[in-house]
Amino acid sequence: MGKEECKTMLDALNKVTACYRHLVIALGSTSDSQNLREELKKTRKKAQELAVANRTKLTSLLKDKTISKEDRAEYERLWVLFSSSMDLLEVDMKRSLEIGQDFPLKVPTRHLIQTGMTGSTTTVAARAMSVQNMKYEADSNIDTADLRDLQSEITQVSQMMEEMEMKVQVAPWAVEAKQEAGAELKSNMSVGNSSVGVISICEEEPKEEEGGGGRDAGFASICAVVGFFVIITVAVVLGYLVVNMS
Repeated sequence: MGKEECKTMLDALNKVTACYRHLVIALGSTSDSQNLREELKKTRKKAQELAVANRTKLTSLLKDKTISKEDRAEYERLWVLFSSSMDLLEVDMKRSLEIGQDFPLKVPTRHLIQTGMTGSTTTVAARAMSVQNMKYEADSNIDTADLRDLQSEITQVSQMMEEMEMKVQVAPWAVEAKQEAGAELKSNMSVGNSSVGVISICEEEPKEEEGGGGRDAGFASICAVVGFFVIITVAVVLGYLVVNMS
């Protein structure tokens, strides 16, 4: 029961941090707005709440001397995944702070960048918050006021990661993976037991058409190559004739 609960909590954290990264990408672009800044704040808070819950649960389990060797190995593996997720969250929080300082909304100092991104980020934020519709209640100065909170929260996350390393010493290089690299991208798993919606990381590869679809395509390619060389040959012969006649 403990392992399944840990996996569910970690799955929720991973999805929220993925949502946060998706939102950070829109900062400073033409999709940037007051709503985006509020979405970033709420998603960041949610990620930190899940991080604290994951840390508390995993720490208590790894400190338990009565668990079996197999269970300990699994908890250590989850701990490494948790640490990696926290590293990514910290990096994205720092990136959000830097871009937010460079692109204030209330008193713009530079033009927003045309990145090609269009549309609202509300759907992604709603997935992170496990709600159908986002409610926006922030003041108009959120882009400057929230930067102070963000800077403080970055320090808190860094301190939490240091405390994690002090309380539980797990060597990442000693933890064995249970599946091949990228295996999760190939799985057809739907939404897990987490309450957070799934972000589609990669699209399912199109299946090859049954029958002779592949053979037809190969035959067409060969015909195109042959036709190309025939045209080149004719052009060379005509050029030679024209030069000799003149």
